[in-house]
Amino acid sequence: MADADADDASDAADTAPELRQLTVPASLHNTRLDKALAELVPEFSRNYLRQLIEQDAARLNGRVVLKPAQKVRAGDVVDIELRPTPMSQAFIPQPMDLVVVYEDEHIAVIDKPAGLVVHPAPGHWSGTLLNGLLARDAHAALLPRAGIVHRLDKGTSGLMVVARSRVAMDVLVERIARHEVRREYLALAGRPWTGPQTCDVDLPIGRDVRNRLRMAVVDLARQAGKPAQTRFELLQNAEHGCLLRCLLRTGRTHQIRVHAAHLGHPLVSDTLYGGTFAAGMTRQALHARRLALLHPVTGVQLNFKAPLPADLAAALQSWGLTISATRRVA
Repeated sequence: MADADADDASDAADTAPELRQLTVPASLHNTRLDKALAELVPEFSRNYLRQLIEQDAARLNGRVVLKPAQKVRAGDVVDIELRPTPMSQAFIPQPMDLVVVYEDEHIAVIDKPAGLVVHPAPGHWSGTLLNGLLARDAHAALLPRAGIVHRLDKGTSGLMVVARSRVAMDVLVERIARHEVRREYLALAGRPWTGPQTCDVDLPIGRDVRNRLRMAVVDLARQAGKPAQTRFELLQNAEHGCLLRCLLRTGRTHQIRVHAAHLGHPLVSDTLYGGTFAAGMTRQALHARRLALLHPVTGVQLNFKAPLPADLAAALQSWGLTISATRRVA
């Protein structure tokens, strides 16, 4: 769940830059400037310090230096303007309307709308679920990632559990890693379904070597990736596609979307994985409908169900599809 500058997240809470003057010790003689600074200012990552150098923030013996590879000598004086990292400025409260379907002192269950980014990242440093959690919950500021223990893609709607206490967060992280938190999704996919009503996909997923924005089914003997298992169950066919119930056995990035596309049924409007716009959908037709877990502190079984968002409900209606009320997380 870490981001490139995650180590810097709490290192520059003040938005004003800090001017720091440093003298190069003999142990760092003839070392690259960025490497020397990483030793002298260990609270910032070398990658971020390199960015600062390239942004005119460093002076070597009074002269601006723009090359991170510039060698320094023992006794050199380096002036560095330590500006807040984008990540450090991302962790700010921003009030927003969040639909909370359950809450107690240890956890909250959120019905995330499509379009809401869960965690700050390049291109989305504000307006995320994390920002909203910080604004509504004083407990959130005391927890890593404001209590976020799993994510949904920006274009995916539905249920998420977040922690409100450290004990709950530790237990939830462990249970999610052991696949003990059950998540059921509804997906509207292209092409009518053929073959068995239930299909178990067990194919590893890794970064697509041809497009770094995508994930892909990979051969672990040739490429890095992780095991991924998804169960697809046909709920109903339509002329142009099908309504699927999807159960995650693992939780890889874009897992349902990648596996569905691999089966030849890319999700409606999921253009990243070959889906086409249809049924009025303008985002991938995927909704985290049900969530089932044991309470991390009390041990009580909890089951939640999110109503269909308006766009997906309209899409199903336009294709003449309905959902059985008897489906449960298996």
